[in-house]
Amino acid sequence: MSQGAALSVSSPSLSAPAAVADVALRGLDITFALKTGEQHAAVKAIDLTVAPGEFVAIVGPTGCGKSTLLNAAAGLLKPSAGKVEIQGAVLAGLNAKAGYLFQADALMPWKTAIDNVAVALEPQGVPRAEALQRAQDWLARVGLKGFAQRYPHMLSGGQRKRVALAQMLIRDPQILLMDEPFGPLDAQTRQIMGNLLLDLWAANKKAVMFVTHDLEEAIALADRVVVMSAGPAAGIVGDFRVELPRPRDIAEIRVEPAFHAIHKAIWASLRVEVQKAYAQGEQLGEEAQQ
Repeated sequence: MSQGAALSVSSPSLSAPAAVADVALRGLDITFALKTGEQHAAVKAIDLTVAPGEFVAIVGPTGCGKSTLLNAAAGLLKPSAGKVEIQGAVLAGLNAKAGYLFQADALMPWKTAIDNVAVALEPQGVPRAEALQRAQDWLARVGLKGFAQRYPHMLSGGQRKRVALAQMLIRDPQILLMDEPFGPLDAQTRQIMGNLLLDLWAANKKAVMFVTHDLEEAIALADRVVVMSAGPAAGIVGDFRVELPRPRDIAEIRVEPAFHAIHKAIWASLRVEVQKAYAQGEQLGEEAQQ
């Protein structure tokens, strides 16, 4: 694939390739009330769609509202303006069609790995014997077949993240929301987890919204990389389609010339927003000292 064919850039309208998107944020504003009585606009006028089976990564400077978009898609935050649509229907309440993988471990320390996975089926009324069998199958799929009876404190960071991934996927959600899921891991483990995620996603493609601070990780994983502006009132300033061949290996794809061409183009947009956020932080620090 030539470098020129590896990247396409669309306008911030972010039109979905499918007639009905799995996730659609339309004219979305999220505003928080501060203790001072003032209103803080986290994100403003967000128009973003994720098609069925599409893997969309969201990058941007710290504090720009990336996680806010995931929380809105999950139904954890109510829009101040605009709306969230899930498979064509306006979202009211929690998004039952989505699974959410957080950055921090959400495993129960008093439960074994298999019980932590099986517990996700309790709300569905799945009999315990069936839940345990399905949990064992999922542990095998994430490479933890022999670790079913270990407690979270007996597992490495990468192993705990695999248990959390199995816990999310065992419910077979139609939409995957992932907030810096591999952030706490070392570089080598992040690559292993990235390849595992791609393998699981390729087997039964779901719509994915993946938040990360790592631009290389975003490019290696995603079909599209969306760039958000510095806050407050953050918006979308770039939408880059990543036309690198699949299947991908995280380590191998990063040495491809086309990968570097994409990285250069996206970083040109992202760098401006990171510099803005840094300058704002410096200014706020100076004002606080006055």
